[in-house]
Amino acid sequence: MRKIPPLNAIKAFEAAGRHNSFTRASEELCVSHGAISKQVALLESWLNRKLFIRTQSQLEITPAGKTLLGAITPAFDRIALTAMQLMEDVTPPAVLNVNAPPTFTMRWLIPRISSFQKAHPDTEIKLTTSTEPINFLEFTYDIAIRGSHVDLGLEHATPFMTETIIPICHPDLILSTPLKEPEEINQFTVISYGTEPMKWSEWASATKLKEFRPKNILQFEQMYFALQAASEGLGIVLVPLFLVADDIATGKLCAPFGILGSRQRKYYAVSRFVQKEKPIIKAFCKWINQESISTEQVIKSLLPH
Repeated sequence: MRKIPPLNAIKAFEAAGRHNSFTRASEELCVSHGAISKQVALLESWLNRKLFIRTQSQLEITPAGKTLLGAITPAFDRIALTAMQLMEDVTPPAVLNVNAPPTFTMRWLIPRISSFQKAHPDTEIKLTTSTEPINFLEFTYDIAIRGSHVDLGLEHATPFMTETIIPICHPDLILSTPLKEPEEINQFTVISYGTEPMKWSEWASATKLKEFRPKNILQFEQMYFALQAASEGLGIVLVPLFLVADDIATGKLCAPFGILGSRQRKYYAVSRFVQKEKPIIKAFCKWINQESISTEQVIKSLLPH
């Protein structure tokens, strides 16, 4: 029976040794610096050997670490090469696991995913939802979709849409009291939620609102519930414009201030580093980029920029 070290620890060590950096290893594997350090420590404990010498200014691999790295990296390369050769000889993977935030999945991804399925009928799409940081070591998804205010700077992260966050509400809510100036929002209930990408205090600051004192504040855990509350006329909520573009176009919702005080961030489709060249991964990233272009064209027709 083979006595094999923990595989997650081996992956973390190999990336750290190859880059000679815990930071770059964490970026490649989409985990925290602490997670890499923990896995390497676990492997060192398992082997009862020091693999790195850590100082404040640098990371130095030990002779034992060099020996192990010299065996692991070629083995990983052979596995990756064989896997790629097999994938080129057969049909696409049976399942493509995509993980994305819940409201994004329900309101934007699901209504559009059928076109990708029609183009790739031999691939089963499995959708899961999360707003947690991407962790390819712990979870089995192939692609993770997340929004970020900063460039992720990862070779295997594909930016596909610019998210504009604005206040929206039901048209009936402002029928008798149209909103023209930011100060007038204090006459209404605002809706907040735990996962909001922009807080009301930030919007007030962006619009140079001197005093933010809304009539009331409704609190929810998830964006989906906050958006549903706004759709029922319970208040005004800050949400990504692309999630409600169709409802604004049909008059179900409205954007009383337009893009005043809006904030933008990018959405990224992030794949595992070793899978970034897989045909189905590249096809999905190309498809989602095309869909985002269509959505942004709709948005441009709705509001002045």
